[in-house]
Amino acid sequence: MTVKLAVIYYSTYGTNHKMAEIAAEAARAAGAEVKVLRIAETAPADVVNSQDAWKAAAENQSSVPVATPADMEWADAYIFSTPTRFGSATSQLRAFIDTLGGQWFTGKLSNKAVSAMTSAQNAHGGQEATILGLYTSFMHWGSVIVAPGYTDAALFATGGNPYGYSHTQGAEFDDKAKASIGHQAKRTVEIAAKLKA
Repeated sequence: MTVKLAVIYYSTYGTNHKMAEIAAEAARAAGAEVKVLRIAETAPADVVNSQDAWKAAAENQSSVPVATPADMEWADAYIFSTPTRFGSATSQLRAFIDTLGGQWFTGKLSNKAVSAMTSAQNAHGGQEATILGLYTSFMHWGSVIVAPGYTDAALFATGGNPYGYSHTQGAEFDDKAKASIGHQAKRTVEIAAKLKA
């Protein structure tokens, strides 16, 4: 059975968009059917347009479909990627999560593999708190958290975060970063396949 994976991200300046694309590529290589979906922007257009980098990233991502509750039902597994905002997921992603009450109440999010990634401006900018905060919500759903743990040497090359990949804003996506994201995506697909069997 083919695993259906939704890679759902919010990205202000493009970092998490890139992370989502890397994860999707690795998941497809692992045999998954993948949808890359963006979280709808909730910031006012005049705020987005007042910052050139934010405006450019929004335009670059405009062709990516917006995530919906129906996508959550479609998927067997999820990878979420979001910037860190004061040690938590972005308000945009939290707003999307708040639309999923119907899916949660009817058990349509339970027993599905889920993993999370994040980024921040500096190496200790709250990345772990962001991922762990998301995992709290996923536990409420009854989803099965698939953290990368220390299951591959690639993790140690990028800082050794066992909760999920975290990227420092502005750093290059080198082969080490791609390997770490790729391992997390493949692990999520592998666990999802076992849950689906």
